[in-house]
Amino acid sequence: MPDPSPIRIGPGLATRDAPRTLADASSSLGGIRHGRGATLSPPDRFARQRSAPVDDGWDSLAGDEAVPRTELTFEPARTIITRNNSPDLGFDRSINAYRGCEHGCIYCFARPTHAWIGLSPGLDFETRLTCKPDAARLLERELSHPAYRVRPIALGTNTDPYQPVERNLGLTRAILTVLERFSHPVTIVTKSAGVLRDLDLLGALAARNLVRVSLSVTTLDADLARRMEPRASTPARRLDAIAALAAAGIPVGVLAAPMIPALNDHELEAILGAAATAGAGDAGYALLRLPLEVAPLFEDWLARHYPDRARHVLQRIRAVRGGALNDSTFGRRGRGQGVHADLLAQRFTRARRALGLTRERALDCTLFAPPPPPPEAQLSLF
Repeated sequence: MPDPSPIRIGPGLATRDAPRTLADASSSLGGIRHGRGATLSPPDRFARQRSAPVDDGWDSLAGDEAVPRTELTFEPARTIITRNNSPDLGFDRSINAYRGCEHGCIYCFARPTHAWIGLSPGLDFETRLTCKPDAARLLERELSHPAYRVRPIALGTNTDPYQPVERNLGLTRAILTVLERFSHPVTIVTKSAGVLRDLDLLGALAARNLVRVSLSVTTLDADLARRMEPRASTPARRLDAIAALAAAGIPVGVLAAPMIPALNDHELEAILGAAATAGAGDAGYALLRLPLEVAPLFEDWLARHYPDRARHVLQRIRAVRGGALNDSTFGRRGRGQGVHADLLAQRFTRARRALGLTRERALDCTLFAPPPPPPEAQLSLF
């Protein structure tokens, strides 16, 4: 495994009772931090005790604004494939080799999951990551089980499989290597041009109709992207990645998500058009979701970055969420309700059809075949 020098690494999981820095325990980060999305760092919702920083008059908080480094912890895992029965999702199984995401997207619906390991959905989610170093080995074991039945595995459903730490750890590449050997279908969603590193594996999978990649393009405005998703690839690089994947014969689509009322939803047609020009063959979209801690995080981010329109954006969000900032009801989570939500859906359908972004096809599940075990694994007759 390559040396992950840009990050601090620990051997075990963080716990709810682990020591916290002053910034971690703080309910406010004091403003905008370069390269990080969160402007609040609320404690995890399961914590029994909460604390807040207090300046003692000796400038004790003066160093609190430093940009925190990314810390990575190895997580022991017993299984790697996660299953779901959600009617809102087009897949029933997924793999997430990482918890937390260094991209720092302020709107990320996965932020609340960091509370499960006693960390803040705010800054901790972006800086205190965990990974499953045995992901590929676990996957090979699960796919080799006699009772396993094949259906496409989704990568990038919770956190991005090509976030910056992947450059050093290569967990996603190791997973794809296993899937390619087993001829197992896979779908990938990412905001990173880093997906191009694996063109060789993706090409081998695509030749057997075993892979589909979607690039999430939230905006074409580089300034908005820098504020909203500070460590993800720029919009231009994501479009370049779409072009490179298409040129390599790899089925690629665009996901315009999340669409945020009065902030980026006016770009829907432009995003789809730019992706179609680059070579995308299909498209999807999703409306902003603000579950649990994501709502106050987004509100504070909006007030700090766009104070002139914050109130209007929140009013428009409530208009598509039945008067609230979030609605987790199946069937409405990704689409919303009301006039504005219906109009967005109609705009998407019309643009998708006009641009020819309708070339999605089902992946082949008939080729799956566990490779034979190595000779040394064969039992002796004597």
